[in-house]
Amino acid sequence: MPKQGYHHGNLKQALVDAALRLIEARGPSGFTLSEAAKQAGVTPAAVYRHFAGRDDLIAEAARQGYVIFADVMQEAYDRGQPSARASVEATGRAYLAFARQYPGHYIAMFESGLSVNRTPELSLVARHARAVIEQAAEDLSQHIPPERRPPAAMFSAHIWAMSHGVVELFARNSPGAVVPFAPEELLETGIGIYLRGLGLSAPDT
Repeated sequence: MPKQGYHHGNLKQALVDAALRLIEARGPSGFTLSEAAKQAGVTPAAVYRHFAGRDDLIAEAARQGYVIFADVMQEAYDRGQPSARASVEATGRAYLAFARQYPGHYIAMFESGLSVNRTPELSLVARHARAVIEQAAEDLSQHIPPERRPPAAMFSAHIWAMSHGVVELFARNSPGAVVPFAPEELLETGIGIYLRGLGLSAPDT
């Protein structure tokens, strides 16, 4: 492949895009910086202008993923308003949609083993994304009887865990995990059962 000339900051993004393709195809540990450079059409030495190692490249892919993820979550939350329950359900469905539409980013974010605290920039955008789900849970928790109301942070963690579990087991072609239900249906019914257990059995008004 002929080497391409990059300028005006395009090299960094070209390397991230190459890494995303490799992550999707082979997983976060299945490629080298040299392979990312080759896919981007530059020499391996050029990578080090922007990234000290493969983990730094994956962390940038994850950071960009969280930016997209936060926007997707916020749009879903807004779409569900003014119903708190609809916003919670919409963010769950959006989680599944994000995993399908941005598999490379999703893997970099959640399956690479990198801490969200690796860089301040990554930590900031990850907190922003989580804050949307936490806000949806906080809104809905106000409709739960106080004696059954979990802390909002725990509530949002439960919703996140259900969404993540459905993605990992049933929405990413996991072998041996085929069920006769759509992932969205599994998640929606799971959230419904969870909410009924907390005493919230009907949509809020």
